[in-house]
Amino acid sequence: MSFDVEAATAAYIDGLGEGTLAQAAAYTTGNQWLILWNLLVTAVITLIIIRTGILTKAADKLRNRSFSARVFCVSAIYLTVSTLLELPWSIFTGWWRETQYGRTDQPLTDFLEQGLLALLISTLLASIFFVAIYAFIQKTKKRWWLWGGGFTGVFVACLLVIGPTYIAPLFNDYQPVPPGEVRDAVEAMAIEANIPTDRVFMYDGSRQSNNFTANVVGIGGAARIAISDVALDEATLDEVKAVTGHEIGHYVLGHVWDGLLLTVIVIMASFFIADKAFNPVARLFGARQDIGDPTGLPVLLLLVSIIGVMAQPASNTLSRMNESEADHYSYEMVNLPDGMASALVKTAEYRNPRPGTLEEWLFYTHPSVERRVRAAMAWKAHHPDP
Repeated sequence: MSFDVEAATAAYIDGLGEGTLAQAAAYTTGNQWLILWNLLVTAVITLIIIRTGILTKAADKLRNRSFSARVFCVSAIYLTVSTLLELPWSIFTGWWRETQYGRTDQPLTDFLEQGLLALLISTLLASIFFVAIYAFIQKTKKRWWLWGGGFTGVFVACLLVIGPTYIAPLFNDYQPVPPGEVRDAVEAMAIEANIPTDRVFMYDGSRQSNNFTANVVGIGGAARIAISDVALDEATLDEVKAVTGHEIGHYVLGHVWDGLLLTVIVIMASFFIADKAFNPVARLFGARQDIGDPTGLPVLLLLVSIIGVMAQPASNTLSRMNESEADHYSYEMVNLPDGMASALVKTAEYRNPRPGTLEEWLFYTHPSVERRVRAAMAWKAHHPDP
């Protein structure tokens, strides 16, 4: 009797139960609406900051300072004020809503403390970034978007080098996988893929999230594979091996570089469109600045945010392709399609496993769980256990 791929796929997905599937669908749909609501919140904050003249007043007091100092200070003030104005919304979306769906057990105090730390780091780094961007606007005029996009690539690459080593450990504890059969299996897989074993870590992802997850971060010597303690605690050995094979696939296939290149293209396009749209949008909000004035930063970032959302279908398509490639790499490496399928089902709690085709194309960075499980079962049908 031949193996029925569709029946096996349905068994995995239906095994979640109607209640879990309904909750996953509600959570996912809510996340999609939040994309639009976040833009609206950003627009309201932009309007408040422009109409109150906070940045203009700050720039006036800094008029005797150097251009770089003015840009840095105005950027830092904007990022701080906008974050504070957005705080109630951030608590609702990032903490309260997550607790209601059981996606986090993080205390509010820890959420706020980590948010403060993130604000300090991001304000420092982003303000330095904007000094360079406004320098390009001043120096290169109409081609600033080209130079700015290229600089963004360099800047992000630097973050990918320093982030895993110096920034990520400020938020989570990264340790080698504990001794035992899981560590032995993971290290054997790393050696097979010519990856130094000291680049595979377990981290306390449960501090922020109950999601079953793993990831590849960094480039060059800073690149690492990180597996959440949630995944290690909940997974069987086959699931760990399948997921690790997937992450090794990202590492070996250079998908981080694909993401970096896509970021440069999207930002370059965003800067180009923002350059053309800045004046009419600024006037709409009551701003009189031109694009080279750092007090117009709220308008510039609002435009970049809108364009970024519009570019999501394209960027998500590339991301889904990379995820499928990483799945395939795992199948070839360890040939554990059932381990992959059962691990994927555990991610369905926070990602509707059965979206519509248009929904998946617009919003999903990964192929749907159902689609990935079907691919795993198709592999199983053509590659039975030896």
